[in-house]
Amino acid sequence: MRVLVVGSGGREHAICLQFSKSSKIEKIYCAPGNGGISEIAQNIDISISDFDKLTDFVKENNIDFTFIGAEVPLSYGIVDYFEAKGLKIVGPSKNAAKLESSKIYAKEFMQKYDIPTARHNSFEKIDDALKFLENWDKNKKIVVKADGLAAGKGVYVCDGREDARSAAKQIMGNKVLGDAGTSIILEEYINGPELSYLIFTDGISYSMMPASQDHKRLNDNDRGPNTGGMGAYAPAPLATQKLNKKVETDIIRKVINGIKAEKLNYKGILYVGVILNNSSPYVLEFNCRFGDPETQALLPLLDTDLADICGAVLDRKLSNIKIDWKKEFSVCVVLASGGYPGSFEKAFEIKGLDNINCKYTTVFHAGTKRKDGKLITSGGRVLGITSTSDNIKSAINKVYLNVKLVSFKNMHYRKDIGKACLNDNYT
Repeated sequence: MRVLVVGSGGREHAICLQFSKSSKIEKIYCAPGNGGISEIAQNIDISISDFDKLTDFVKENNIDFTFIGAEVPLSYGIVDYFEAKGLKIVGPSKNAAKLESSKIYAKEFMQKYDIPTARHNSFEKIDDALKFLENWDKNKKIVVKADGLAAGKGVYVCDGREDARSAAKQIMGNKVLGDAGTSIILEEYINGPELSYLIFTDGISYSMMPASQDHKRLNDNDRGPNTGGMGAYAPAPLATQKLNKKVETDIIRKVINGIKAEKLNYKGILYVGVILNNSSPYVLEFNCRFGDPETQALLPLLDTDLADICGAVLDRKLSNIKIDWKKEFSVCVVLASGGYPGSFEKAFEIKGLDNINCKYTTVFHAGTKRKDGKLITSGGRVLGITSTSDNIKSAINKVYLNVKLVSFKNMHYRKDIGKACLNDNYT
């Protein structure tokens, strides 16, 4: 088979690498790809939003199916566009992708189908939001969320009324997130650990992946601004068999039933961000594709051919396939450009990758490109380094040994990825 992957980050590198392991796939293309993807797939210089050029490329190169990694084309309706031309594509329709592209729609969906989530109010006018906050306790935490897509940067955890007023003004008044902040949500703050639950689904049945844990804040000890994600590990020890069953019963099944009831065309990946209040799981958000960097932690553990899974999803026969996962642990550490998630310099040479121990460690490229025979930085999140082992502590040790072998100017990374789960009950 011949496959096209759409996207350019570490997530897409992980997807391409998984396809490269399949005996059923002879050729992988990636649009637009990056410096690392070019080693295992052919990069195609087409924008992820240029549906005409993408469909023409698929037809001209006899692509069997397309896999969408990035959220933006899904929100623009790439699945509807491809399917109208009779092309096979893994991903949800534009209407189904509203679960991610509109946080207000997602909240209404959860209320309708009795899916546990934090209490909230939504606002289309800044004056109404500020008026609501007048009655908010000046010292009580609240979460301000932009309604639309904001590359993982649209959530502000505010310490009280004035902090929330400032966030609302930034999003709705100053338009720091562009059109993503046309509407906002003011949401009850829930204090607790977060988990990422991803599933394969054909819109009828589903298969849960191991639960993972992302690290959104830029700096150690969960300090600093929110980012697209600075690292992840899987399976998360916090996700006990009992908790996984509760998440499946109280959340996943209800979501799938809602998708069926709403007649949403959903064939692909669903990401459910969960927060725990004591032992009760609540949904923070949905993503309608693989998470980043959770994908870089999860896919190295997949023991079933991803091409077979995609075929089953496309044929709506997912229930016919058994998906296996390795009995190992995986830890991914993101190496970012100094200044990310704000402004940053790029075009710095990346050194030390030849020293990585490839036996148990994989380097996923995100913001890289090749120029004059050198690999250079080209984005905020540059690399994701992932190590696997038979226990979480060993995986953490291995990944940091390899992280220290890599360098580029102004490189920044967290030094505590996964360490929160090391306790007396788990080693």
